[in-house]
Amino acid sequence: MRLNSPALIGTIAISALALAGCSSSAPAAEETTGLSVIASTNVYGSIAEAIGGDLITVTSLITSAAQDPHSYEASAQDQLALSKADLVIENGGGYDPFIDTLLSAASSEASVVNASEASGLLDPSTGSGTEAETGAETEAEAETETDDHEGHDHIEGFNEHVWYSFHGVEHVAEAIAEQLSALDADNAAVYEANLADFTAEIETLEATAEALHADTEGLGAAITEPVPLYLLEAAGFTNRTPEEFSEAIEEGTDVAPAVLAETLDLFDSGSVALLAYNSQTASSETEQVRAAAEENGVAIVEFTETMPDGADYVSWMTDNLSALSAAVK
Repeated sequence: MRLNSPALIGTIAISALALAGCSSSAPAAEETTGLSVIASTNVYGSIAEAIGGDLITVTSLITSAAQDPHSYEASAQDQLALSKADLVIENGGGYDPFIDTLLSAASSEASVVNASEASGLLDPSTGSGTEAETGAETEAEAETETDDHEGHDHIEGFNEHVWYSFHGVEHVAEAIAEQLSALDADNAAVYEANLADFTAEIETLEATAEALHADTEGLGAAITEPVPLYLLEAAGFTNRTPEEFSEAIEEGTDVAPAVLAETLDLFDSGSVALLAYNSQTASSETEQVRAAAEENGVAIVEFTETMPDGADYVSWMTDNLSALSAAVK
């Protein structure tokens, strides 16, 4: 099946997370209502709000396109906010290490939800990604050591961008509801009801992704970084990007010339029908890949790591799926 061409279909979400670890801090402290919840990014803040509703006050430390979780420098204001939190939600997996630094320095006894662990995507026996969820043959055999490049303390073989996995997010929401219910037993029924509503919305997203398989069967996709990989696989695409390319882009290292040539050939040879472009990691190599996609009439869909203003998690992912659908129609 031919994709719409030339190129750019459905630019999604906000512009990229920027370069280095901005000194921006959490919003000024406001009077809180109910339980205080600190989330590393607005993605997890949105999920928490869906579960807690008016019974909680959520502060997301990263809400801007100019803040990179990998290198974010927490402020004294962030430390104060976290010290007063009842619940802290982090992505984990090496994605937002500043949260662990804050927790180590805090005197708080806050409960913590680690999304990477709660999602079920991180194999507890090996510390790497589960084969069933990553769909990557090489990742199932990955070493368990961490891979630290330019502040990116990744777990080898694990795609830490777990919020792009609907199944993973269901488990994260369950963990949040469980913690809120433990902290506020009088309102446990409310949290469980909100969880049921949120889960129903996630199931709708899963069904939408599954329905795309009729149009994506046999289609390959290229990525500049693994950010949206869970979603692409759920929608039926097969990732054909050389692992060395996306790994180098994610870690901010140079792409070997032979690897770049192999990646560019995906477009010249017609091996892929879609480029999932993460503008957060734009570089000369990713721009060459984008140009190759445009020259060959391959659709480009942009994905980013924080939500656009005015969106919540479900509406954001609905837009992501709509863009993918438009690309294959």
